[in-house]
Amino acid sequence: MKAPFIMLVDDEVAFAETLAKRLAKRGIETVMAFSGEECLETVTKNQNLDLIVLDVKMPGMDGIETLKNIKKNFPLIEVIMLTGHATVESGINGMKLGAFDYLMKPCNIEEIVPKITDAVQKKRSHEEKIKDAERKEILLKYEP
Repeated sequence: MKAPFIMLVDDEVAFAETLAKRLAKRGIETVMAFSGEECLETVTKNQNLDLIVLDVKMPGMDGIETLKNIKKNFPLIEVIMLTGHATVESGINGMKLGAFDYLMKPCNIEEIVPKITDAVQKKRSHEEKIKDAERKEILLKYEP
């Protein structure tokens, strides 16, 4: 399997940078954004992303609003919400809006890596089903 390509979105720069370094050691390529607005700009430039790990509580555009935008414009990209104790309800709300899962902050690396792997596999499986359907459609056009 090709290495996962993910985006970390968190207004806590030190947290995002530390997590990115720990994920890189496990072969997970990351880009970072530090606000909802920056996330949307970055995903537009990197539409080959597999997954976005998105903090719920950020100044400006929060994680829920960012999630809505991602799912509207890039429906195949999976999203894992990061939530603090006070925002568990937001994590659950995020799942109702299409997030793959949510994790409590601070999360440990043993907890997040399997979720990243599962989300990436789900996204790639969806992409393969779409490609198969497109191939079948093309073949049907050429059948007598």
